[in-house]
Amino acid sequence: MAYELTEQKRVGLGLIGFGFFFTFLAVILFFDRGLLALGNMFWLIGVALLLGWHSTWNLFTSRANYKGSASFLLGLFFIFVRWPIIGILLEICGCFLLFGGFWPSIKGFLYQIPVLGWVLPYPIMGLDRRWWDILTPRRYVDELRTV
Repeated sequence: MAYELTEQKRVGLGLIGFGFFFTFLAVILFFDRGLLALGNMFWLIGVALLLGWHSTWNLFTSRANYKGSASFLLGLFFIFVRWPIIGILLEICGCFLLFGGFWPSIKGFLYQIPVLGWVLPYPIMGLDRRWWDILTPRRYVDELRTV
C-alpha cells in the first residue's frame, strides 16, 4: 500500500468529517455561531492529526502561505465575534489559498477511484484544465509547468 492509514490519521479523517458536518449543519441553521466554532475546531484538529503537528505548523506559518493563513484565522475571528457569513467567506478563501497546491494530488486521487475515475475526464464534470487553473494559486501552476 502506497499510503499507510494509521490510527491517528483515521481519527484525523473522522474529525475532518465531523468538522464538515457541523459546519454544514450550522449553515443550514442560519449560521449558528456555536456549531460553526465547533466545526472549525474539529476541522483544525483533524487536519493537524492527519498531516502531523509539525507539518501543519509549517503549512500555516510558511511564507508562501501567509495570505491563506491570515484569511483563515481572520475568518475564525469573525465567527467568534458574531459575523458568521463574513467569517465563512474568509475561511473558504483561506482554504483555497492554503490548500491550492494539493489540487493536483486530489485530482490524481479522484481519477484512481474506480467508477469516479471513468466519469471525471469528461469536460462537463468540471475537472478540465480551466477549473484547475482557477483553483490552483499561480505559484504552483508555474512550478508544475516548468517540471
